[in-house]
Amino acid sequence: MFYICQRERNDSERCHVKSKQTASRKRPSVAEALAQEIFSGEYQPGDFVPREIDLCERFALNRSAVRSDLRQLVDAGIIERISGHGSKVREYSEWNILDAQVTEWMTRYAAPNPGVQREILAFRLDVEPYVAMTAAKHATAHDLVAIEEAFNGMGSDLDDPDSHNSGRLHSDYDIAFHVAIFKATHNIVWSQLSHILRPSILLLIETSNVSADDPAESLERHRLLMESIRARRPRDAFRASQAVLAGTASALGLEIPDTPLGHSAELLSET
Repeated sequence: MFYICQRERNDSERCHVKSKQTASRKRPSVAEALAQEIFSGEYQPGDFVPREIDLCERFALNRSAVRSDLRQLVDAGIIERISGHGSKVREYSEWNILDAQVTEWMTRYAAPNPGVQREILAFRLDVEPYVAMTAAKHATAHDLVAIEEAFNGMGSDLDDPDSHNSGRLHSDYDIAFHVAIFKATHNIVWSQLSHILRPSILLLIETSNVSADDPAESLERHRLLMESIRARRPRDAFRASQAVLAGTASALGLEIPDTPLGHSAELLSET
């Protein structure tokens, strides 16, 4: 009797373990797979992605699960559902490129897209010089330390032959540098916006840091921006930020966008 009970308990434990393993195993993501195919160029704007029934068969999922995943791509502005026809890839201009998930997919799967890069650069050129100017007015000692630590990290691998990032600026610290400047404005909207913009900024920085002809020059432009903020010179910070973005444009092989704010707006008074 003891052995029977023991065997039943062991069988029950094995079933419980198997149930936990099955529950922890993630189902395939239709959204992730289609995002990879779309961003890699297999499907272009205007193309239809596979039908729901074909996706159900490919991923061994029911239609409800497939529709749920397709909804992620619809909400991201990447595809649109056309009744009676299926799901079509939308034009790049319709994609929600500031959405963190969209930008993550772009960073992981897409070949560099000059059109998207140009749009992000134009937005940054309109926004970041004003952010730098505001930071120069309101940065605290704590903010300046954060900016300086990020700056020092940017150049940490330039002369390190053992680093996988040798000869280039460190992208993670580069991102931290710009985020620290947003936070130094002490404006809750700018501070929160830095988190939203982070993936889009990373999309440009990772590419430009690899392709930059002279990373030391780029580092110097960032140093001048930092020093302008530290010295509380808003106008100089504005111009220094423009110079940093001009360097990014050059590294990406893009013309500097002629944006109304980034080039022709009147600077605010330093007082």
